Amino acid sequence: MEKRTFITTSSRGIQEDSFPYRLYQKAKRVGTWNPADLDFSQDREDWKKLTAEQREDILRLISQFQAGEEAVTLDLLPLIMTIAKEGRLEEEMFLTTFLYEEAKHTEFFRRVLNALDEKGDLAHFHTDTYKQIFYEILPAAMGRLVSDQSPEAIAEASVVYNMFVEGVLAETGYFSFYAALETAGIMPGLLEGVGNLKKDESRHIGYGTFLLQRLICEHPHLYEFVMMKMGKLAPLAIKLNQEGTAGREVTSFGGNPEEIMNFTMKQLAVRMDVLARAKGKKIEEIYRVTESEIGIL
Repeated sequence: MEKRTFITTSSRGIQEDSFPYRLYQKAKRVGTWNPADLDFSQDREDWKKLTAEQREDILRLISQFQAGEEAVTLDLLPLIMTIAKEGRLEEEMFLTTFLYEEAKHTEFFRRVLNALDEKGDLAHFHTDTYKQIFYEILPAAMGRLVSDQSPEAIAEASVVYNMFVEGVLAETGYFSFYAALETAGIMPGLLEGVGNLKKDESRHIGYGTFLLQRLICEHPHLYEFVMMKMGKLAPLAIKLNQEGTAGREVTSFGGNPEEIMNFTMKQLAVRMDVLARAKGKKIEEIYRVTESEIGIL
């Protein structure tokens, strides 16, 4: 049996200036919101006044977020186990807050549905494209880490989870919520929760960006692998958008569906650009990256 050593009682101690540890500290400071504290009384009143089409559009968004948050909560454990096995203490410390927050997000959307008295089966909103992503691609990429902890497997998991699901799909979903509800001045409880989620997820995406930049720095050949993976996932984001708007020229809230598509394309470009910055960087620079460089709220 390999002799065990402990980092925190060694001369190394905790790397308090490292990016993952700074994320951990920020999560403790600002990530403590409680879904149970949100007030949905006005949301219930607003919900009654929406048209059938408007309700359908909001339920589609909520149902896809609800299942997505459940999926990422269930699928994150193999990455945490992989990072723990590598002995990367500061990263694992942050990941403990990551999983906790995903569980809260799952709770949040269920509380919204309960408050609106929407307790039926919403799986019919999960299109074929949605199922391909959340029923197949995400669990496969994360589950692979149980038996394969290679740099390629870790990179694939982070691309799918952090860059694509969180950095493109979820960010587009937030944009859609705000475009519909904030513009209309309705459902403040839902919007408050979405705002909290967005801040939490910015830390999650920030960690994924750090992880992939670290991997690219340590294994330069992974840059092309990561870009290729993002390129293969991009059409799924476009198709998911198209399924949501169903060819309409105007959304049920009077918005332009093209704005949502443009936002998705922008997010894809942003994610690929921020990863490209890792090329040629030293590992010390990766660990010293600032929150503003990564885009953390």
